[in-house]
Amino acid sequence: MSLSREIKKSKPFDVLEQEAMLNLARTLDVLAGELAVAVFKPSGLSPAQYNVLRILRGAGEHLACNEIASRMIARDPDMTRLLDRLEKRKLVSRCRQQTDRRVVAVRITDAGLHLLAELDPKILAAHRQQLGHMTQEELKQLIALLEKARQRDHQEEHQEAHQESNTP
Repeated sequence: MSLSREIKKSKPFDVLEQEAMLNLARTLDVLAGELAVAVFKPSGLSPAQYNVLRILRGAGEHLACNEIASRMIARDPDMTRLLDRLEKRKLVSRCRQQTDRRVVAVRITDAGLHLLAELDPKILAAHRQQLGHMTQEELKQLIALLEKARQRDHQEEHQEAHQESNTP
């Protein structure tokens, strides 16, 4: 079903870019909502908390809070409170760096690793249910198009830097 029909929009979109952005937003909302109901809510985690646990598991070592924040899929403005909730559940632990006491390092605990191990098959099953109707080629095309949409910032930065270096 088209987005216009789904949201009961009677007038056409102003530009294709608007329709594409709203389609992205609507799709994310639908898929994230399904994932929240199927996996996150029953486990007592938010998507951001799950993301932090995945980052820490993947790193295999302590990470500073700002490093975790830079790797997040969706930015969370209150990393401290997010980590407080995970620490309260004993899914992560925090400690101050010896070399620089201002830096707080975070690591995933055994309980956090165990919870992720329980969630891994559920997450994969949910992803397959949500996107399994698409062919492998369609999924690759979708990934490539989404990556291309995000590259816009890097291309503009490169063009601006190039223009500045050529300015007398």
